[in-house]
Amino acid sequence: MLREGAAPTMFAFRLDHPPMANLLQRYLGSGDALGRLSEHAARLRRLQATLEATLPPAYAGACAVANLKGDTLVLIARNGATAARIKQLAPTLQRELAAAGTLVKRIDVRVRLGGAETERAAPQARRLPAAGRQSLADLAASLPADSPLRESLEHMIARSRDA
Repeated sequence: MLREGAAPTMFAFRLDHPPMANLLQRYLGSGDALGRLSEHAARLRRLQATLEATLPPAYAGACAVANLKGDTLVLIARNGATAARIKQLAPTLQRELAAAGTLVKRIDVRVRLGGAETERAAPQARRLPAAGRQSLADLAASLPADSPLRESLEHMIARSRDA
């Protein structure tokens, strides 16, 4: 059914039935096991929101809540350096989580497997001013022909772009 005064569109929505999300929510809450699963998922979402609000912006996107087992929070970090920094921030995280209503005695930080290859940034194009390129060319010309430094300088000059 369309609302009164609403213009007909290609898709007519029936207002006498609840949206699909409400039906799904009702289904998940109906069974005991599904209800506990739904509550646990909601708790993890709240913990993730608190984590993102507490961590510095550089680390907020590099860490995610994996699980809450009893009084142990399990976090997944993008790499080892992020995991080490989050371990240093663990007391602060515990205080913030306690203030938000979740008592966590231990924070277990694990490193995500297989994520290193996607983290590499594209190499930046190096630019060299014409005067710098000329100075390097003069230096390379003054070196012996079989010098490894000369070969490296010539390679760098050939790959450089104008600044």
